[in-house]
Amino acid sequence: MTGQEHEHVRVAVIGSGFGGLGAAVRLRREGVTDFVVLERADAVGGTWRDNSYPGCACDVPSHLYSFSFAPNPDWPRTFSGQERIREYLEHVADTFRLRSHIRLNSEVKQLRWDNEKLWWEVATAQGTLTADVVVSATGPLSDPKTPDVPGIDTFPGKVFHSARWDHDYDLRGKRVAMIGTGASAIQIVPAIQKEVGRLTLFQRTPPWVMPRADRDITKAERWLHRQLPFTTQVRRGLLWGIRELQVQAFTKRPNELGMVEQIAKRNMGRAIKDPALRAKLTPDYRIGCKRILLSNTYYPALAQPNVDVVASGLSEIRGNTLVAADGSEAEVDAIVFGTGFHVTDMPIAQRVVGADGVSLAESWKGGMAALRGATAHGFPNFMTVIGPNTGLGNSSMILMIESQLNYLADYMRQLDVLGGRVALNPRESAVNGWNNRVQDRMKRTVWNTGGCNSWYLDENGVNTTVWPGTTTEFRQATRHVDVGEYEIVRAPAAAAEPRSRGKKAQVSAA
Repeated sequence: MTGQEHEHVRVAVIGSGFGGLGAAVRLRREGVTDFVVLERADAVGGTWRDNSYPGCACDVPSHLYSFSFAPNPDWPRTFSGQERIREYLEHVADTFRLRSHIRLNSEVKQLRWDNEKLWWEVATAQGTLTADVVVSATGPLSDPKTPDVPGIDTFPGKVFHSARWDHDYDLRGKRVAMIGTGASAIQIVPAIQKEVGRLTLFQRTPPWVMPRADRDITKAERWLHRQLPFTTQVRRGLLWGIRELQVQAFTKRPNELGMVEQIAKRNMGRAIKDPALRAKLTPDYRIGCKRILLSNTYYPALAQPNVDVVASGLSEIRGNTLVAADGSEAEVDAIVFGTGFHVTDMPIAQRVVGADGVSLAESWKGGMAALRGATAHGFPNFMTVIGPNTGLGNSSMILMIESQLNYLADYMRQLDVLGGRVALNPRESAVNGWNNRVQDRMKRTVWNTGGCNSWYLDENGVNTTVWPGTTTEFRQATRHVDVGEYEIVRAPAAAAEPRSRGKKAQVSAA
């Protein structure tokens, strides 16, 4: 046996987007300074670093899509673009002195729970460390999903996903295929339509698109928010309150959404005069069943003479020719996949091995489920930010993230109260009970009754993504950790070594 040193930390946070940086700020506020933030890329920002495609912007108002503890009085627009949001996250990292905790280019390769030491072994691209607690904040919009289209290998042109935009490729004059009609596609289409030679949109399912009430925030407004900070909070509160009132229609009274559909149809009718094209673009499901999109420029772009809409999904590629499921063909020079992300099958789950030697992906084979959207049975001291059934269909995910950070803060307090080398493993009955209640509420929501097949649903047709209630309800549910919902696991006496505080810990290795 030879002595070997390794680094041990109290908490390892994975990811440096909103969830990861938020967790880091909250840990510091709780007095926990012995933590690291492991980021696989060379900069912070998460999805707002990766998604830099033309026209990329948020569909939630800026003053609501930001941390309550880090208000920004200088948002330039009501709906800010990607670069501004990324700048905001960089600002958060600097303002809250997080840089010394962040380790870039440190992709997590594997997480393995040690039943004797009661810690996580964390293997990264830069080496290995151990941690008492792991917070996974990789987010559901981090790993692009590209369909395996027959013949893709034969395509001689350029291919990339919207989340991995190739800025070195010049689209001017090219024949471009846009695959998909989700939130990214409706921003990309109008952004590139004027410069491409021809744009062919492959639409499997038309989205509902509402007008986007976007405008410049005036200098006077920004001055007021700087001089009187409470006005920023008032603005945020109003934006939040409106969306809380809207939730009832999504979760309890989907039939009331018919009036909203009329607004969306008028939005389409103003730009799309061709009856045949309008028929292609009109959804046959209840609005809200799939994510509602916001745009004032999408429909006008589709009405231009250099744009074709193929109302069918891409089924095959033969050289430069793309073939749709309905037999339509289009010759193109470049393919842009706007086909979303691995949301219900998050890749990080394949790398997490719990107390029973089973991966989180295997544990979730029948569907993702986590107690209060945060913790999974068999994975002690492991918490997910933006976990199962924490997504939103009409409001800001930052509200949900902050609620989960409240839960994280109390989780750390409970571990300190219990004392010693200890772990909390959510009881299977508690996880199942929570999940059953969530799924029971889900039955009457628009996401289950609206007549569509959305990315909210997993391969079994179960909605493991969206929260079927208000953000207020979720905040109440995650305000405190109920230790009765957990098994308290203590280390054997021989293994109960004192925690190191960010220093080298002595271990033995064969």
